Amino acid sequence: MAISKKSKSAYVCSDCGASYGQWQGQCGDCGQWNTLTEVALPASVAKPLRTGYAGAVEPKITPLKQVSGETQVRVSTGLNELDRVLGGGLVEGSVVLIGGDPGIGKSTLLLQALASLAARQPALYISGEESLGQVAGRALRLGLETEHLLALAETSVEKILQHCQQAKPKILVADSIQTLWSEQLSAAPGSVSQVRECAARLVRYAKETGTSVFLVGHVTKEGGIAGPRVLEHMVDAVLYFEGESGSRFRLLRAFKNRFGAVNELGVFAMADKGLKEVANPSAIFLSGQSQSAPGSVVLVTREGTRPLLVEVQALVDQSSMPNPRRVTLGLEQNRLAMLLAVMHRHGGIGVSDQDVFVNVVGGIRVQETAADLPVLLAVLSSLKDRPLAQKTVAFGEVGLSGEIRPVPNGEERLKEAAMHGFKRAIVPKANAPKRGQFGDMEVIAVDRLMDALQAAF
Repeated sequence: MAISKKSKSAYVCSDCGASYGQWQGQCGDCGQWNTLTEVALPASVAKPLRTGYAGAVEPKITPLKQVSGETQVRVSTGLNELDRVLGGGLVEGSVVLIGGDPGIGKSTLLLQALASLAARQPALYISGEESLGQVAGRALRLGLETEHLLALAETSVEKILQHCQQAKPKILVADSIQTLWSEQLSAAPGSVSQVRECAARLVRYAKETGTSVFLVGHVTKEGGIAGPRVLEHMVDAVLYFEGESGSRFRLLRAFKNRFGAVNELGVFAMADKGLKEVANPSAIFLSGQSQSAPGSVVLVTREGTRPLLVEVQALVDQSSMPNPRRVTLGLEQNRLAMLLAVMHRHGGIGVSDQDVFVNVVGGIRVQETAADLPVLLAVLSSLKDRPLAQKTVAFGEVGLSGEIRPVPNGEERLKEAAMHGFKRAIVPKANAPKRGQFGDMEVIAVDRLMDALQAAF
């Protein structure tokens, strides 16, 4: 790696911000150890950003009332599920960070989207991990049209920007940000300072030219994106690509989006020709059993703007241990313990000598409280070995005093359930329609946990 002689850098403490001319183990200001990271100092005055961004030409204080709100022009990526997670499409000048486990399909997803976009506007794929032959081979296996798609194998961010000035792409993919390095820093690629500097250079390029940039990010063993936390603050959107090992389904979530709603969910299926969109994700999360089974309840949850039907399963069995186990997959374990205590206190049903296992089918993780009531119904169904009536759904939050609280968008959840042929719904009283029927579906409104347990069985 050649280091430019004209490059200048400083070492800044990540705790107190003190700056030093050379690296040292301890910060002299705050006394912390190993907190100094190398940062690049600007060698020249940077180009001004487009009007409206911080650093634009001749900025001035303006009353916000006099500023007209911008209507974001969006470009479809050719993948409806990706457009949904982005908030309706790709925004000009936006920077999107996509993270996920190795082999989950990040490069495949972006290559498919870029091949679709390249037919309408210039697009450039920067490969820092694979050769151009490997990228072309993947595109051939996926059956993609690559006539208009440009590719570059390079890791130096300075050389990448030089090529971009010549090619002038409107869409840019950098795969991955951890492999890029700047000549202005002596640190190794993938270090905190290199990741931050390379990302900052690409973000500024996107704002200067209006180029939409995708950054692929590695993840740590804890599941977070590797590198400095400031990386997620610098970009406009942070997407995570998830999937259970052994499952062909992939979930794309938005955890940050300056141009749309967060917690949107896109669903894909990995096939021999790449990632295929799942138009009806509720169908893949249901078991499709012709008859109801004990311990199984269908929950109507909500991911972003989309209601989803998922199956909650519970298994209650006699424990042979002094401390019975409470195991959850796709739900918060501490909340399960709380719900079991509420069922014992206000429902008169105890499972203190039983092991309780709860699973959300399909690998989806439910984070909202609407799953409270279905979880307790599934636990009671397994305990009594009695299934609920066929074509029954449920949702609702359970309070510590045994009340059933309403959840947002109750009518949309009922519409989704009715569309999939469900005939019976147990819902909070405040979420129930004025009439007892919702189309052909019977809606049972409950106010207390005891009422819900009696209505279910």
